[in-house]
Amino acid sequence: MRQRKGRRHTVSKSRYGYFFIAPFFIVFAIFSLYPILYTIFLSFQSWDGLGLVNSVGVKNYERLLKDEVFYQSLWNTFRMWMMNFIPQILTALVLSAVFTFHRIRGMRFFRAAFYLPNLITAASVGLLFNLLFDGDKSAMNHILTKIGLLEEPFAFFNSTVFASGLVSYIQWWMWFGYTTVIVMAGITTVDSGIYDAAMVDGATRTQTYVKITLPMIRPTLIYLSITSIIGGMQLFDVPATLTNSLGDPRKSILTTAMYLYNQGFRNHNYGYASTVSAGLFVIIAILSALCMSALQKKEREGQ
Repeated sequence: MRQRKGRRHTVSKSRYGYFFIAPFFIVFAIFSLYPILYTIFLSFQSWDGLGLVNSVGVKNYERLLKDEVFYQSLWNTFRMWMMNFIPQILTALVLSAVFTFHRIRGMRFFRAAFYLPNLITAASVGLLFNLLFDGDKSAMNHILTKIGLLEEPFAFFNSTVFASGLVSYIQWWMWFGYTTVIVMAGITTVDSGIYDAAMVDGATRTQTYVKITLPMIRPTLIYLSITSIIGGMQLFDVPATLTNSLGDPRKSILTTAMYLYNQGFRNHNYGYASTVSAGLFVIIAILSALCMSALQKKEREGQ
């Protein structure tokens, strides 16, 4: 029998991959890219959320450069971030060294316990500490007067030092466990053979940690530093719920994110709020770039 010969028709399936990645880009464009672009657009406008959008040019940016409250909120944010990040990273480095180089009973329990505060929402933690310290009849005043450390109730939230220090402490308490877990994950990527060679040469555990571990986990430290800057400069939940969203006492815990919120949703000045948002974005980008540059410079010097 004669077989009929025909052309084979091949169907290219390469374009079907775009259908699988399309949902991500569609969602990103709607919920991330469009709000960013619209915020930039609003930063050049004057709008109260209801009326017409009126163009004001660069007047919002001129106002931002002269806004003393904005600079105060920026300093408050940076100060409270530094006061929690430095102890946070030091605690994580110490705990990761202990858990990595020493066998401790119940290590999994301790890691879980340290990480647990990170699972609680920041607003809930702020409200909890508000109940503990706010007012003459607060829990801490009751305890401290009962045991004799205070003769009379103390107004904790009238102290600017105490309020800002408490915000930093809460941030440290919530995040040091997460930072410890990430640092330990970075340490596990270091080849154990390097440690064995160093021990044969007579290096101590401290020397191996300082001279080998820390340089080898520099990418992890860069990641933690940059993500901490991004999160810390957007600090909102804890100080907003600890006292009030106005930053009392005396605006000592007024963060830039709180100031942005107040301009938009209290003063209904969405144009200027968008300008504050754009300014905060630029500052975060600059700080992140400086942080990465400094850490990479140390890495190049160490090579």
